[in-house]
Amino acid sequence: MNQLVRNLRVSTFSLSPLTPGIGAEVGDLDLSKPLDGETRDGLRQALRDWKVLFFRDQAITTEQHLAFARNFGDLEVHPFAPSKPGDPEVMTITHNKDDRGQENTWHSDVTWREAPSLGSILRCLECPPVGGDTLFADMYAAYDGLKDDVKDAIEGRFAVHDFAHFRRGLRKQGKSEAEIDAFNKAYPMVQHPIVRTHPDTGRKALYVNAAFTQSVVGMEAAQSEALLKHLYAQAAIPEYQCRFRWEADSVAFWDNRASQHYAVSDYWPAVRRMERVTIVGDRPV
Repeated sequence: MNQLVRNLRVSTFSLSPLTPGIGAEVGDLDLSKPLDGETRDGLRQALRDWKVLFFRDQAITTEQHLAFARNFGDLEVHPFAPSKPGDPEVMTITHNKDDRGQENTWHSDVTWREAPSLGSILRCLECPPVGGDTLFADMYAAYDGLKDDVKDAIEGRFAVHDFAHFRRGLRKQGKSEAEIDAFNKAYPMVQHPIVRTHPDTGRKALYVNAAFTQSVVGMEAAQSEALLKHLYAQAAIPEYQCRFRWEADSVAFWDNRASQHYAVSDYWPAVRRMERVTIVGDRPV
């Protein structure tokens, strides 16, 4: 997708792209209301085209947040992150003077799952007066931009993904080794292709990330580390990115199969309070 346009009319809503390749703001749509089939299908196609969609001025309830997400699939429960009481599918993300932001690493959500998520829908409840933006990277473009010799080196290869960051957090929380071992058994390390083919578009996307990928299968450690470092760096190329400035009642819906994101943690000691719902995906191929 490479459309140098600013205002599009798609089905029952409007689209205003942020960049030629990734990110579009959706207008003329009220997420508090049920979606009809035409609107739902239009949003699915817009997500395929733009990888991340943004919505402003959406003063929705938790129930409406969940209902909107269920238009696109079943919802998952995050086993390690805090959730909203009574709504286990709603992940709460709050940072303030006592808890700095920690999501400032390029990543795609829960790639340590056997079947990582399709997408995530993040709602802003409270944001800093300035700062706390989220960056998104187009991982189709990240793959397409690789040199041919690098593409040849990663073709058909797999990488190991693990919840190592969360395991360290569990130990800090005082979880016993027996409890951690139970998590290890429930969520064992998995292998996913370094280059993922999107199930809807058929396009190839780079599918390793600095937060959860551990090593390249069958490659000597130093070589694996050097290759992954190079691949991770592709998400940081500005030409592949868009940047979203949050406001209260803003919503972002991104495709974890085709994008990565980075939550800028530049707002301490201000408060940033979000809620996320995540849609179940399938095993990468």
